[in-house]
Amino acid sequence: MGILDKHGILEKNITLLAIFAFLVVTIGGLVQIVPLFYLENTIEDVEGMRPYTPLELAGRDIYIREGCYVCHSQMIRPMRDEVERYGHYSLAAESQYDHPFQWGSKRTGPDLARVGGRYSDEWHVDHLRNPQSVVPESVMPKYGFLEAKLIDGEHIQDLMSTHKFLGVPYTDEMIEAGHEDFLVQTDPFGDVDGLFERYGDAVNVRNFDGQPGISELDALIAYLQMLGTLVDFSTFEPDASR
Repeated sequence: MGILDKHGILEKNITLLAIFAFLVVTIGGLVQIVPLFYLENTIEDVEGMRPYTPLELAGRDIYIREGCYVCHSQMIRPMRDEVERYGHYSLAAESQYDHPFQWGSKRTGPDLARVGGRYSDEWHVDHLRNPQSVVPESVMPKYGFLEAKLIDGEHIQDLMSTHKFLGVPYTDEMIEAGHEDFLVQTDPFGDVDGLFERYGDAVNVRNFDGQPGISELDALIAYLQMLGTLVDFSTFEPDASR
């Protein structure tokens, strides 16, 4: 009996086909999963990475709520055209504190993994109010309503505690000072020493939308202006041993 005849038997016997398909999937799955149990860490530690500040965390929730991930990815692939357009390819460490991650799979709009610091706060305000005013061909909807909705960070400590439960290394001190840090990040004249002590110097402190009070627009811009800015790629060298 030839190979083709044996293959024909397998194709015609649904039970036998199911058994062999199960075996193939099982072996393939084990090959991918088992090695992970022997690794201390699957993510390379990268200098500069930190958890989101309370204001950035609130902005990230707004980003998710408004469905920004549907049209924007945050994953630069290690290919020449990607790197030349968007910047250094994305590192696993850059999304290690994301729950859920924002890699995305569609680019109706550009990738945002390196958008932090690329545009001014004023540009972001104009763009979110009326995207077509700065990018005429844009199909992005208007988000000016975010500017009118003020937020007080009442539940930010609960949100931080939830992320800590999921593995984000927020300390008890960070959570205890969460509401204070939320308020002070938009106040350049406030006591920001504690904020910098807890999150490092790579924290943007200013009135992001230029208006009184803390708005959802402030939080969203704080999040956007942080993206891709924590790792110094001029000195970064990947760990070749991993």
